[in-house]
Amino acid sequence: MSIIAWVVLGGLAGWIASMIMGTNERQGCLMNIIVGVVGAFIGGFVMSFFGGRGVTGLNIPSILVAIIGAVILLWIVKALRK
Repeated sequence: MSIIAWVVLGGLAGWIASMIMGTNERQGCLMNIIVGVVGAFIGGFVMSFFGGRGVTGLNIPSILVAIIGAVILLWIVKALRK
């Protein structure tokens, strides 16, 4: 995927994950992109562990994988901060 596709995927996944986890007020656009991109890697790893496919492009299944990974990342960060 191109850099622009990663930024779009990361921004969308990070924003949705931050709304799910209730951290949307504290995160800006750049943090949403970072959380989404890192979440895509985490989600891809988790999905491959269970025999699924990771991020394959800018499509709905990849966005869902990135959202799952971003939620996992935000949950870990929230747990470590307590």
